[in-house]
Amino acid sequence: MTTKKKLGTLSFYVVAILLAVIALIPFLWMVSTSFKSRGALMSIPIQWIPENPTWDAYIKVFSKFPFAKTIGNSLFISVSYTLITLLSSSMAAFAFAKLQFPGNQLLLGGYLATMMIPTQVTMIPLFVVMNRLGLSDTYASVIMPSIFRPFAVFMLVQQMRTIPNDFLDAARIDGANVFQVFMRVALPLCIPSLATLFITTFMESWNDYLWPLLMLSDKNKMTLPIALSTLNGQYATEYNVLMAGSLISMIPIIIIYVIAQKQFKYGMMAGGIKG
Repeated sequence: MTTKKKLGTLSFYVVAILLAVIALIPFLWMVSTSFKSRGALMSIPIQWIPENPTWDAYIKVFSKFPFAKTIGNSLFISVSYTLITLLSSSMAAFAFAKLQFPGNQLLLGGYLATMMIPTQVTMIPLFVVMNRLGLSDTYASVIMPSIFRPFAVFMLVQQMRTIPNDFLDAARIDGANVFQVFMRVALPLCIPSLATLFITTFMESWNDYLWPLLMLSDKNKMTLPIALSTLNGQYATEYNVLMAGSLISMIPIIIIYVIAQKQFKYGMMAGGIKG
C-alpha cells in the first residue's frame, strides 16, 4: 500500500471516530443524567460522571405511573404490528413478483404510488374509519394500519424477484401448492430482508407517538412514548427521571438490533437490488 493510500485510510478512520464520538455525546449525557440527583442536574461545569450516582430516577419512573404496564402495551402493539406487516407485505410481494395475472405491474405501480401520500393526509380519514367501525380506544385501531404497508411491499418485491423461478417450479413439480411454495421456498430465501423489515417496522411502531395518542384514551392502554411525554411538566421537568425512562425504552430496540444486525446488513443490501 502506498503512502498516499495509507494517509487516506488513516484520515477516513480519524474522521469516522470523531463523528462516532460526536454522535455518542447525547447518549452519554442521557446515561449520566439518569444517575444524577435532581440538584446535580444544572451544576456547572457539567458533571459527565456523577459525583454521587443514584438509582432514584429509575425507581421514581416506575412510581410515577404504571411504567411496566405501558412497556407491556408497547411490546404487544409493536410485536403484533410488526408480525402483521411481515405477513401481509410478504404475501403481497410474492403475488406481485411471482404470480402472473392481468394488470400485475399496473396494480403494483398504483400501490407503490401511495408512498407519496403524506401520512398526515390519511390520518383524519383513518381516524373516522376506526370510529365508524367502533374500534376507537382499542389496540386493534393502532395495529390494523399495519396491513397496508407499501414500503414493506416495495422492499420485499425486490428480494422476491431475485429468487430463481426454477426453485419455485421444482416445488410445484413435487406437488406443493401456491401457499406451500410461498411458505417453504420463498420466505426462507427472504430472511435477510424480513429481518431488516422486522427491525425497522418494530422501531417505527415502538417509537410511534401521534397515532396511539389519537386512538387510545384509556390510560391503562397508553404506550411508552405517551407515558414518557407525561414526564414533561408544564412548568418544570425532572430530566433525570425522563432520561431514565428514555433509556429503558431503548433496551428492546438495542437487543433486537444486536441479535439481528448481520441479517439487517444483508437485508439492506438485498433490498436495494433491482429485479
